[in-house]
Amino acid sequence: METPFTNSYADTTRAAAYARLDFPGTYYLAFRDLPKLIETYASKGKALDFGCGAGRSTRFLQSLGYETTGLDISAEMLALAHQLDKGGQYQLIEDGQLNGVPDNHFHLILSAFTFDNISTLEKKTALFREFHRVLKAGGCMINLVSSPELYVNDWASFQTTCFPHNFIAQSGDIVNTIITDTDDPRPVDDELCTNADYRNIYDEAGFAILKTHKPLATGKEPIAWVNETRIAPWTIYVLRKI
Repeated sequence: METPFTNSYADTTRAAAYARLDFPGTYYLAFRDLPKLIETYASKGKALDFGCGAGRSTRFLQSLGYETTGLDISAEMLALAHQLDKGGQYQLIEDGQLNGVPDNHFHLILSAFTFDNISTLEKKTALFREFHRVLKAGGCMINLVSSPELYVNDWASFQTTCFPHNFIAQSGDIVNTIITDTDDPRPVDDELCTNADYRNIYDEAGFAILKTHKPLATGKEPIAWVNETRIAPWTIYVLRKI
């Protein structure tokens, strides 16, 4: 019997645990190179943080000088975002929609880890069509996702090899991780999506890939890396609206 996909963060306990994260361990590599990528490929101005959660990535974009709006489907996460950033702009949206977001409005859209938690290629593609709608002409979209390799190796911040089904998972299957940087040991459900499927999504939604970046640790960081110096846990796609 197929296990139904659930949003692991629509949960008060997990939301609170995740909200306390900054950029520790393996997460450091996800955000380390974003400022340079954004400086290189994006115009300054208005930014949209899709799947903002407790506002970690929204505050990150604010620190880079963007007027940022955070969107999420989890009221629990947004409540924490408002507590941590009382002057921030955060909006609850319906699953699979950018309701209330105007056309041709943003210079930059960032989605950090969100598409790990969105089920089906159809829903992913529909959302990227929405991103195309709300971006300004020539606007930049950055999609930061877990690499497929994340789910079959262990890391400074994750345990994954304790889940045998991860090793045989195909694109669209549920894969699991345990985040060791939080005090919530419950497995997190993600949906595996391959590089080939992401490329098809971007093409169908009207985006060109400017750069595919897979960040590695240098080994000089004061972090007890496990596999991060030789295998990239994250994939960062830099996209241009065409």
